This record gives sequence, structure tokens and C-alpha cells, in this order.
Amino acid sequence: MENIRHLMNVMDLSVDELDALLALARRIYDDPGRYKNACEGKKLATCFYEPSTRTRLSFEAAMLNLGGKVLGFSSADSSSAAKGESVADTIRVISSYADICAMRHPKEGAPYVASIHSKIPVINAGDGGHNHPTQTLTDLMTIKKLKGRLNNLTIGMCGDLKFGRTVHSLVEAMVRYPDVKFIFISPPELKIPDYLRKDILEKNNVTFSEESVLEEAMPRLDILYMTRVQRERFFNEEDYIRLKDTFILDHKKMKLAPKDMLVLHPLPRVNEISTEVDSDPRAVYFKQAEFGVYVRMALILKLLDLEY
Repeated sequence: MENIRHLMNVMDLSVDELDALLALARRIYDDPGRYKNACEGKKLATCFYEPSTRTRLSFEAAMLNLGGKVLGFSSADSSSAAKGESVADTIRVISSYADICAMRHPKEGAPYVASIHSKIPVINAGDGGHNHPTQTLTDLMTIKKLKGRLNNLTIGMCGDLKFGRTVHSLVEAMVRYPDVKFIFISPPELKIPDYLRKDILEKNNVTFSEESVLEEAMPRLDILYMTRVQRERFFNEEDYIRLKDTFILDHKKMKLAPKDMLVLHPLPRVNEISTEVDSDPRAVYFKQAEFGVYVRMALILKLLDLEY
């Protein structure tokens, strides 16, 4: 099992590997027909222990686009987890059925446990509030393709910065590129966690500020990364209701932004971006979701060692 490559965290990839993966995703985007039989005879297992729309379907679309097949389950209730089967036992069995596995689980570290017991590559498709590496790859592809670079950027992150795993993963990935600055915009209760501030930002001498007024940050941004305030990450409903409408991006706020600023969002959106923003050419979150398929196609090829 030692030569099997898994992806638990975007930091599992070196900067060179990351750049090569994004370049492959771009080649697939430019010429998808070339890759339509790349995974013929291969099977992807999607093991999703909590609900997902984009991540699960984009993994499935990615494998189908590569000429492979898909099997799996979309909730713990529809698997033997409902009977108490462990993740370790589940992956031991699935290793005999499929060539690669994408796993989402509400418990931090569950995909890592699976990778230890797996005979096939395991991709972390989101584990609790911990990591979501393929969303980060999607974010990086979106920025690289539409901005032309991953360096020399001022990135605003707005909303739930405490529990948002997409925020944490993207910050970790972006600090490896030069001249990247962050503006973190959130209510005090949802500020970035201490480990991110100390171990990632301060340790790497990254310039950042923590602010609470979106309008004041807008003129300084190259990228605005919006996130929803996630009901499922709160311990009580009162806090969620009090904070969920704190930051809403609308047409009026967009007028304050540079003409070439991009708005990203990992989706699903609740009400933190008004639908009136959708028609703004700077709103690229649906294009971002589309890019997710191509970056997952590239990742599947890489982990199966089928790179063209």
C-alpha cells in the first residue's frame, strides 16, 4: 500500500505538483475529447456520509467524462454505516470493488483512517470542519484561469471564517505563493481560528488584517471569497439566526469593488449573495463550480497514474 497516493489535504501536494495538476486541468478544459476514454475500465466509489450536491456530482461527472464508471452511496443512511460498520471495514470492502474512492464524512480525520486501510487511492471530499482539498483545487483553478496568476493578489474572505473548511484550506494553499495578502471580514464570533493565524499566516510572514465592515474592504480586493454561515456548524439555533444575515453581498456593495475583482463562493449559497449579483460579470461562482469537474478529472488521472 506504500506506493498508493491519497489526497487528504491540499498540502499533500508540493507547489510544483499543484501547478502541474492545474496545468493538466486546464488542458482537459481546453480539449476534453482527448481524455474521454482515459479511465475506461476504471471505477470510482463515492462514499458520502453526509449530503452533497456539487462535490459528489462533480466527482461522478469527472469519472464519467473520463470514460469510467461510478458506484457508491450518498448518505450514511443508505450504507452499512447505519448498521454500525466502521469506516475502516467499509474501505476494505470497497477496495475490492473500485479503483479509486472519494469520501466525505462529518467526522474530522475519517478519510485519513480510510486511507490507512485502503488498497486504492482515497480522496478526502470534505471531513467535518477540517479539510476540503478538491474545493481548494477548484478555487485555485478558477483564480489561475481568470486572473492568470496565483501570486500578487489581495484576497478578501467574508462570512464564516471560523468553521469554513474551504477558507482554511485555501489560505493554507495560497500562502505558498509570493505577495499574497488577506483581508478577513467576519463578525467577532466567526473570526479565523488561532491555529490559522499563528501557524499559517504569522509563521509564513503573510500580510493580513481582520475587519468587520465589508464595504470598507471592497475597493482593495482582487478576489472576494464569500462563504455562507453554516447552520450545521453551530451548537445553538439562536447564534445562527443572529449571525446569518451579517454580511450580504448586493449590487450596491459591488459598486465599491474594482472592475476586475472576482467573486468566488464554494456554494451552496443561502442569502449571503443577492441574486442580483449573478448577472455581474465579476460573479464567477457558477463558472467556479464548472471548473470543479475538470480539476477532479485531473486529480483522478494523477492518483491513478494515468496522466497524459
